[in-house]
Amino acid sequence: MPRPTIRVPCSIWRATGTTEGERAIPQETAIAFTFNTASYAVMMATPQDLEDFAVGFALTEGVVPSIDAIDEIEVVEEAVGIELRVWLKAKDATEFLGRRRKMAGPTGCGLCGVESLSEAMRPPPKVGEGRVLTPNQIMTAVESLAPRQELNRETRAVHAAGFWDPERGLVAVREDVGRHNALDKLAGALARDGATAEQGVVVLTSRVSIEMVQKSAAIGAAIVAAVSAPTALAVRMADECGMTLVAIARKDGFEVFTHPHRVKGKLESDVA
Repeated sequence: MPRPTIRVPCSIWRATGTTEGERAIPQETAIAFTFNTASYAVMMATPQDLEDFAVGFALTEGVVPSIDAIDEIEVVEEAVGIELRVWLKAKDATEFLGRRRKMAGPTGCGLCGVESLSEAMRPPPKVGEGRVLTPNQIMTAVESLAPRQELNRETRAVHAAGFWDPERGLVAVREDVGRHNALDKLAGALARDGATAEQGVVVLTSRVSIEMVQKSAAIGAAIVAAVSAPTALAVRMADECGMTLVAIARKDGFEVFTHPHRVKGKLESDVA
């Protein structure tokens, strides 16, 4: 498998002058998804945590109802990319083949290949009750992500999605050049561990757009916290599915856009 990063030469321009150097940059690889040999999607993604990607994508895109529908995953390197061959159990394969579609997605797109407006605007599933957290716990969840972003620390060019649990802290982190890919990988990691996202916080380094809400709801996230702002449609979707949407999370606080009942208390100046 290709490494997730490579080092390339570059000219470095600074006020003090110009020097020759090199920079670590992330790989962007064509990842093809096939389900029981049927082509489904090609996404541009970072070639890392690919089995998590296969499981998470299948779940958040509604290809399978649960991880139990997946029989086997093969990661096959091809000359021009990587193929994720997902083998579904007989009943699930029959259902999938009756409704499959093809899609192509660059790194910045989570809805490419959708064939109808109703499909693009599909309502996410209702999320569970989750739990009530303090503002300091929300801040702790957000601030715990950056130290675990190994690829971004090296390249300054990838997104991350993490899951924070009040008892265990940051349970899992996944990174990718695409924000929705990172979330899919996180979804797969949680599913393979037999967990859901209901009892903690899904933390995102990106803006919150509609597909990020749809994918988060698919894994049961009752609270999503992001460092950037949401779109209007994301707010509407989060409200409809019962999700607490926290965004614009900075060192001095955050903003809650939907279902604020899950955040109670006062924000203390010292999170630690």
